[in-house]
Amino acid sequence: MITAVSNTTIIDLLRHGDVEGGRKYRGQLDDPLSKLGWEQLRSATNKIQSWQHIVTSPLKRCSAFASELSQTHSLPLKTEIKFKEVSFGLWEGKKADELIESEPENIKKYWSDPINTTPPQGENLLYFEKRVMSGWENMLKEFQGKHILVISHAGVMRIILCHVLGMPLTELFKLDVGLAKASRIQIDHLDDESWPRLIFHGSKFI
Repeated sequence: MITAVSNTTIIDLLRHGDVEGGRKYRGQLDDPLSKLGWEQLRSATNKIQSWQHIVTSPLKRCSAFASELSQTHSLPLKTEIKFKEVSFGLWEGKKADELIESEPENIKKYWSDPINTTPPQGENLLYFEKRVMSGWENMLKEFQGKHILVISHAGVMRIILCHVLGMPLTELFKLDVGLAKASRIQIDHLDDESWPRLIFHGSKFI
């Protein structure tokens, strides 16, 4: 029987904004934010929340803005390498249209069965899930009872949201994660159990 809530952890997930070079399978390419990307993220966070800590992917499209936000609001900042985007291997730097033209069967298989289809020389989805969830569990232990902002990538956010919602990874691409859009997860800790809930998704902070 659920009795009293001992404490609550709130995790705000925020995807980076627009990146120099436009939309493509960027993966772990370390391209910087475009001017528009900076504007998108500043607009997304202009209503400051009760964040107590910022956690960021090490890639520049996340970490550069995280550093600015940390300095502006005097918030401690942690870089979490496990929240780096999935590697797309030889697909990195290519647009979806290019892949549809050059290897249509492979890209369609990846969209329909990402668990059993890995981009050439890329990162297997189950390995990606393992590292992201390891970073997630470590973060929850370190910041239990806090309000945290995590600035990362669409792939990282999809893995976490699938975990919270109990969705199979086969449904990964049914989750739309827009540029500079946020999701909030609230985790109530009851004795030795945790009860996560998705509060909002693909929205702005209010």
